[in-house]
Amino acid sequence: MPAATLSRGRRARRYLPYYLAISPFFILFAVFGAYPVLYSFYLALQRWNGVGAMEWVGLDNFAFLFTDPTFWHSIYNTLLIWVMSTVPMTALALLVALGLNSSIRLRGLFQVAYFLPNVTSVVAMSLVFGSIFSSEFGILNWLLGLLGVGQVEWLTSPWGIRVAISLMIIWRWTGYNAIIFLAGLQAIPNDVLEAAKVDGAGRLRTFFSVTLPLLRPVLLFSVVMSAIGGMQVFTESQVLLGDRGGTDGAGMTMVLYLYNEAFVHSDFGYGSAIAWGVFLVVVIFSIINWRLIQRPESAPGGIR
Repeated sequence: MPAATLSRGRRARRYLPYYLAISPFFILFAVFGAYPVLYSFYLALQRWNGVGAMEWVGLDNFAFLFTDPTFWHSIYNTLLIWVMSTVPMTALALLVALGLNSSIRLRGLFQVAYFLPNVTSVVAMSLVFGSIFSSEFGILNWLLGLLGVGQVEWLTSPWGIRVAISLMIIWRWTGYNAIIFLAGLQAIPNDVLEAAKVDGAGRLRTFFSVTLPLLRPVLLFSVVMSAIGGMQVFTESQVLLGDRGGTDGAGMTMVLYLYNEAFVHSDFGYGSAIAWGVFLVVVIFSIINWRLIQRPESAPGGIR
């Protein structure tokens, strides 16, 4: 046996315990991560109702996907709900983070309180919001009635549906993003803020010229993650409105449409094609967000 082969064999035996130590991760990833992804692509090339034999249809499911008006309508709804929820949520989260970063009492208690909506069951939250937005007996319409404002058809009008879903997303994710922003704020060196103060910058000028630029990586992370999560909105819409997405399908998001085709209509082949369509939209939208927010760093030289 060649010496080189023996050397490789000895090295393999030497590092075998290390490979065995990290192998559970790769085995679990292969079984629960890579295999479902590859199988979904294989399934997208078939026509299958989940019971009988599969029928090979090639790229027909993808061809139909690009001409399916319901799929494009679900993309429109998803993007609209994402804009209506992410923009105010990011602003609110930033304000909450600035408040928590100041010298306030019971700051730890407030941090836990803001994070609680994120760990609350989405189904339970949707049921509560369903009672709040109920057109006839909802608390929100009752409060609007006390203010002399007429009833709003929150769950039976297209824009009311989108506003209701957006408010649920804002309520759930504002605290989570606030904690991320708070970590970013606490990572900003105090000497930079003190230097801005010495230069005569006020709080507003310091925020826009120092704090916000230094917070840009955290902001980028938050927006990209919000885009990925926002493109996968499902439970809020399904529990609140049912499988059809409410009036005019205003709550029909991309993932809800995937669920309808795959598990309600038992068309797993086309459902898998929708899943790959959702993946493509998420990738494109994340890249667009990253390109919009990512800008060249300012040249050093103090406050501009």
